[in-house]
Amino acid sequence: MGGIHEKVLFILVLLLVAFSISAKGGEEAASAESAAAVEVGPYADGLYVASEDAFSNSGWKYIATLEVENGYIVTADWNGVFINAGYDKKTVSENGNYKMVQFGGAQSDWHVQAKAAEALLLETQDPSAITYKDDAGHTDDIAGVSIHVVEFFSLAEEALAAGTVEVGPYANGLFHAEATDFDDNGWKSVVDITVISGNIVAVNFDSVNAEGESKAILALEGEYGMVENGGAKASWDVQARTAADYILTMQGPAGPVDDVAGVSIYVSDFYVLAMDAMGL
Repeated sequence: MGGIHEKVLFILVLLLVAFSISAKGGEEAASAESAAAVEVGPYADGLYVASEDAFSNSGWKYIATLEVENGYIVTADWNGVFINAGYDKKTVSENGNYKMVQFGGAQSDWHVQAKAAEALLLETQDPSAITYKDDAGHTDDIAGVSIHVVEFFSLAEEALAAGTVEVGPYANGLFHAEATDFDDNGWKSVVDITVISGNIVAVNFDSVNAEGESKAILALEGEYGMVENGGAKASWDVQARTAADYILTMQGPAGPVDDVAGVSIYVSDFYVLAMDAMGL
């Protein structure tokens, strides 16, 4: 009897081993089949970025940033940067300081609607797969979105057409630096820089006095009459903006800093502060 039991036990063990091998082989075959079935998307892997050429009259400039993996868009970011640097548009909206709902009667805050637009692109994988109902770029394709979205989809299309880009050399975020002391005229230089995807996207140069007044705003309002009283080429705010735009073009506080076309004001201290702010 013992011999029969041993034979039966041996046969059962053999059957279990055979079943295990068969199951494992089936799993591996299914896994290989599944991997073979994964199709590579239409885009090259990498980072894609496009931004508007200029800041709008409201002071904002839109940027679209896309990441592609295995040929498909896996992240999409629609954001805006302000001409005077500082927080990006999504952050301003998330902090409750872009009061589109309270003062504009919008359905929801800007960042909420922007994320809905991003979600559509991730779903369609095609920035041209959207219809607009007017020249301003509004659409009925996205539920709950009342803002014009043509800027995002146009920039996404432009970014994909241009090809992948490298992440810039700087850490993302906001950078601020100001002079330690007020000068003999009672002003202190201030620099603000915004960095997205490692690239400088907004720069602001200004000077403030002990009362916290902005020289750029005073000049804009005609209270700092450098042209009228000093024969300058342009008002202080215009020259400061030109000098700041030089950093945007050069993507860093590179010199020579006293040869920026159209700038006669002293700007060297701004570039030194910019270097300090960026940790250069």
